[in-house]
Amino acid sequence: MARDLRDNVAIVTGASQGIGKAISLELAKAGANVVLAARSRDALEELAAQINRLKKDTALAVPTDVASEESIRNLLAAVEEHWGRMDILVNNAGRTLSRPLAETTSADWDRLMAVNARGAFLLCRESLALLRRSERAHIVNISSVVGVKGYTRQIAYTASKHALRGMSIALAEELRDTNIRVHVICPGGVLTEMTDSVRPDIPKDELILPEEIADWVLHLLRQEGRGVVDEIRIRRASSGPWF
Repeated sequence: MARDLRDNVAIVTGASQGIGKAISLELAKAGANVVLAARSRDALEELAAQINRLKKDTALAVPTDVASEESIRNLLAAVEEHWGRMDILVNNAGRTLSRPLAETTSADWDRLMAVNARGAFLLCRESLALLRRSERAHIVNISSVVGVKGYTRQIAYTASKHALRGMSIALAEELRDTNIRVHVICPGGVLTEMTDSVRPDIPKDELILPEEIADWVLHLLRQEGRGVVDEIRIRRASSGPWF
């Protein structure tokens, strides 16, 4: 039997578009309360209104910059005030860059690490107190194919996603005897604006749909039984197997 997600409280970062938006909608359809976090206030409020039409008072839009510790603490304070607990954290917010090493600036490197790795680290650390109040909590970190392998012209992005995946593996071990499970999803090319900005060469009809990633997130969250899936790697059907 699949786990019931009704009334769970979930934070999704990067919720205003793409994968984060798809995950937020699927969580809402499953009955969860969803805290939408991203920098775009207008897009967040539009999505919150869409979800709240499905079920009143189940979505909360909290404009958040995950590169800012203060912004993250404000996000968690809003969750504390509104629900007093938290069951699910989906670290999905991310930035990308396509640039050879010689043209990658220190500011480029710092910007990608600040969002893709440090932001997830801060959210995991600052969320622990709330997650420990849950009967069973989950952290789902959205890494990437480049968290497993590397691509030319994506040095900073690859490093940041390797860092996120490595942190997740260590955190899962650290929390193994607690109520909190840590998972990683590593998707290949997904049909988003971010993918299009770095890989316009991939035909759009070959890209993974954001809704497919959302389905796998919910699969992880609904897991019951004696088996646990730590990591899911999802490739484009048109790409080579076993990345």
